[in-house]
Amino acid sequence: MRVDHPIADCLSLAKALTERYKLAMCEVVPIDGDAPEQVDRKLAVAGTQVTERYLLDEKPLVVSIGSGRTLKSCVAQIGQFDRPQHRFVSMVGAIAQDGSSNRYDVAQQLSEKTGGKHFMLPAPLIADSETERAQWVNHRLYRIVSELADQADVAFVGIGNVAVNCPLHEDGFITRAEVDEMLHAGAVAEWLGLPIDAHGQRVQSQTGSRVTSLKLEAPPKRPTIGFAGGQRKREALIAALKGQWLSGLVTDELCAKAALDA
Repeated sequence: MRVDHPIADCLSLAKALTERYKLAMCEVVPIDGDAPEQVDRKLAVAGTQVTERYLLDEKPLVVSIGSGRTLKSCVAQIGQFDRPQHRFVSMVGAIAQDGSSNRYDVAQQLSEKTGGKHFMLPAPLIADSETERAQWVNHRLYRIVSELADQADVAFVGIGNVAVNCPLHEDGFITRAEVDEMLHAGAVAEWLGLPIDAHGQRVQSQTGSRVTSLKLEAPPKRPTIGFAGGQRKREALIAALKGQWLSGLVTDELCAKAALDA
């Protein structure tokens, strides 16, 4: 007689995703009809465990960090421990459109929790023009951070959807007109602010051409672990998997099933 168990189901889903999308690791959390905030909390707990596997290493590491609410929630649950030998590199611009700092820049928080050095990307997430973007990315300090990110041992990235009231829009990084422009160009997802279509391919858009973030590679040349869950992230997550942007994933069981059905 077979006894179904949510954890066993999630382990099976993780194995299937690993095989289907050629991942090196995958964690799937059960949801059991949970409310969205409970799903977010479970993702944060699983993401914290994955992140700590790397951070507890005593070997000096260069860690590239994206941004986003799920990543921030993961870092919030990490305890204090002494790893001053690690270096944490922000892959996204530290400045929002209104001049405020990016509150989802989690590399600084990791630095504070471990004693490791934090390298901030000295640029706005989105420049006012392509000409201005070129000026930012050619700055000496930007190049120093970019070259360090090229040496990263692991990258942790959030996966965002592109829609009206998506996190980038809701938090003031892009305007409604810029959301509409990216949608018209075919974007369904973004990471590091860079728009991606449903097949996981880069979208050419006026807004995307002004993003100053460091680039990811597909397939990644280093462990690159994505964190995403919840209904509004499903299409974005599938796009990331189809585009082979990730080598690892933390998600929930409904997103996992949707990715396997895609």
